[in-house]
Amino acid sequence: MMKNEEKSMEKIVALCKNRGFIFAGSDIYGGLANTWDYGPLGSRMKNNVKDTWRKRFIQERVNSYEVDADILMHPRVWEASGHVASFSDPLLDCKECKMRFRADNLIDEFDPDAHADGMTKEEMFDYIKAHSIPCPHCGKHNFTDIREFNLMFQTFRGVTNDSKNVIYLRPENAQGEYVNYLNVQRSMRAKLPFSIGQIGKAFRNEITPGNFTFRTIEFEQMEFQTFCKEGSDNELYEYFKEYGKKYFEDLGIPSEHLRYHDHEKLAHYAKAACDIEFLFPFGWGEINGTHNRTDFDLKRHQEYSGKTQEYLDPDTGEKFIPYIIESTYGLDRTVLALLCEAYDEEIVDAEKNDTRVVLHLSPAIAPFKAAVLPLSKKLSDEAMKVYEKLNKKFMVDFDVTGSIGKRYRREDEIGTPWCITYDFDSLEDNCVTVRERDSMEQVRISIDSLEDYFADKITF
Repeated sequence: MMKNEEKSMEKIVALCKNRGFIFAGSDIYGGLANTWDYGPLGSRMKNNVKDTWRKRFIQERVNSYEVDADILMHPRVWEASGHVASFSDPLLDCKECKMRFRADNLIDEFDPDAHADGMTKEEMFDYIKAHSIPCPHCGKHNFTDIREFNLMFQTFRGVTNDSKNVIYLRPENAQGEYVNYLNVQRSMRAKLPFSIGQIGKAFRNEITPGNFTFRTIEFEQMEFQTFCKEGSDNELYEYFKEYGKKYFEDLGIPSEHLRYHDHEKLAHYAKAACDIEFLFPFGWGEINGTHNRTDFDLKRHQEYSGKTQEYLDPDTGEKFIPYIIESTYGLDRTVLALLCEAYDEEIVDAEKNDTRVVLHLSPAIAPFKAAVLPLSKKLSDEAMKVYEKLNKKFMVDFDVTGSIGKRYRREDEIGTPWCITYDFDSLEDNCVTVRERDSMEQVRISIDSLEDYFADKITF
């Protein structure tokens, strides 16, 4: 298996485009920078990841509920959350080539151990100057001062473009859970601690996105907020750090490719904050953030809305505003991490210079769980019956074009865990040959036993 540092993002991007995982957005018009469309296999894989998250975070947990809040919210929500006043990036321009960069990214790419997230704006500028960090585009060192740039997308509600009608595309999902905390607690008769989860789109007007789908202006989050009583917050914070890491490991990412990164500089609302980072081919990158947000968010919404956010403890009669432990998972980043982790170039026969490209995806997240391959086109009708039997249970591919060897390789390249070959003997014994992707071992199995054979192996 290739080491992640040995893998090429260019090859992974090419595979995604050529095999129907991810396409450049608006491609026929030359594209729109840092927008990406998920193709037939990518959208299926993305939905599979969503299914695993829902199972792990909603279905299998007690007092855990899912919501689907609107993208557009009352503008006061974003005043209360602090986004209108302080949701910004530290940007500076190269005076030579006029390119714009995030100051913290410049520093972290120059020295990953510098930890720019712990620096003030002044400290970042002094660091860039002291180390003569060059412009990534032209190589010169001649930057403007650092300025703050608000990341929220503005639009207008109604027919007039005036300040009274300004609304925002949400920059995060979390506020949708916070403003519905009382609704969920009341309607579900939920007792603390309880959790609210949501999967949805968010938008950030990033100036320096990049690294394929790692940083984009439109992305999807899998949010999870746990409301609890002060005093239980530290234990829950540590619990969800471990819970998140175990989730990624169960998706197929080995622990040595994951690490915790505690924030040195905390946000104004946070008591503690930690990222889970994955070792991408381009380096370590955040795929999860867990935060102890204290009671900041609900207090702010109580202040700005005038509606009490207090919880009444049915056992003690005590009233208080709950603390929140947030655990956020970047869906697009998770999909990218899984693709990078799964990608491999495997030498099958060194003497013949035979190498296969294979995605070692977990069966739970692979777009197709199996592929039905008739050995001859003459067997297509009978093989199609096997396909139609299985596709009522899970996603199955059907491929009759090319030699059986080439078809195996195509399925390996898109991560299909099993290939089912229907041959002339199948007409007599009602059995098929099942080839496993990773080991390439083959077994003969009765057609009537196929559903049971795959069922346990696909379960997450």
